[in-house]
Amino acid sequence: MGQHNSCLFAFKEIQMNNDQPLMNTYGRLPVSFESGDGCWLYDTDGNKYFDTFFGIAVCGLGHTHPAVTKAIKDQAGRLVHCSNFYHNPLQSRLAQKLCTISNMEKVFFSNSGAEANEAAIKLARKFGHKKGVKTPTIIVMDNAFHGRTMATLTATGNRKVQAGFEPLLSGFARTSFNNIEEIEKIAKSNPNIVAIFLEPIQGEGGLSISTNEYLESIRSICDKYEWLMMLDEVQTGNGRTGHYFAYQDSKILPDVVTTAKGLGNGYPIGACLTRGNANLILTPGTHGSTFGGNPLGCAAALATIEQIEQYNLCDRAKIMGDRIVNDLKAELLDSNYISEIRGKGLMIGIEMTSPCPEIVPLAKAKGLLLNVTSEKVIRLLPPLTMSDEECDFLVDAVVQIIRLYAADDRSKPRHK
Repeated sequence: MGQHNSCLFAFKEIQMNNDQPLMNTYGRLPVSFESGDGCWLYDTDGNKYFDTFFGIAVCGLGHTHPAVTKAIKDQAGRLVHCSNFYHNPLQSRLAQKLCTISNMEKVFFSNSGAEANEAAIKLARKFGHKKGVKTPTIIVMDNAFHGRTMATLTATGNRKVQAGFEPLLSGFARTSFNNIEEIEKIAKSNPNIVAIFLEPIQGEGGLSISTNEYLESIRSICDKYEWLMMLDEVQTGNGRTGHYFAYQDSKILPDVVTTAKGLGNGYPIGACLTRGNANLILTPGTHGSTFGGNPLGCAAALATIEQIEQYNLCDRAKIMGDRIVNDLKAELLDSNYISEIRGKGLMIGIEMTSPCPEIVPLAKAKGLLLNVTSEKVIRLLPPLTMSDEECDFLVDAVVQIIRLYAADDRSKPRHK
């Protein structure tokens, strides 16, 4: 993309943001969407766009899925909200469903992934104090992302998003991802460690995938030192990676697991799941959420899970994910501008050899919505409900836009 066009795009973006009463916290593209259907979004001018990341793994069933829409409409006519001072039958049903799926035992509901992760961090600290540790410390990973609240921001391994919010919180020890030796060194030198907190796949960190051996080694270390093993499955959960939770591809069971994003297929809801000793830490008065687990959110989540189970969408995610990765490799891996193509289920990363932020507005101009994370990784998070034809369309569209961006003249689609 030419320098003139880049500058023009940047100017329009700044002008559009400055004209809005909203705080300028997002680098928004100059487009407004008013409706969606499956894999497609429609803007206020009537243009349609093929979505490849769905609110960053939020709409796992696609936009405006009819079963979820009906559940929300029906529940809105009965009861939208009531205080958590009282029992909520939908909340109990959803908690039981999640426990059955995950082999966990208790659930705390929130409104987002950051809130679910806050609950996990608070739980770990209180767990430490119960053990007599005066300064409980949690091991977290380089390049991790856990949210933008103060605790989750501190746990996040990205100085760029932390800058300007100092002083950050104490109580975290950082280590390299997929490096068990570093964790073993910390275990021997720091008596204040009470938990390890990590993502099975680092979504914001460039689609870095943990090995099963790594997760199983962490489980062994946590058992040895009586630490909590806590997994952030906000992005990887809800069928995204070929299992309902990514850890289910391994032999481990965490003590705490968090999720959100795809849980309500677009309706805000998050959850912190626990088992064993972690069940007993948070008690009345120690944690809460006004809107967490509200009837509307629970109805959306129950409808979402029902669709995932009824149509075997976890298996579908694995099959389609393997197909997309293999097709992308066949088309792109011999190119000198591609570093690696990797993925697990429908969580796929195409790593370019250099930063590629300008591919996003270029793709939008061609009717394709792309997301770039970690500066040079194109992140694909398509819905579990995608058809074979939509899968082929996705691969063709992504390949063509990458080749156009890289000035590669091999731009013929594989499918007509």
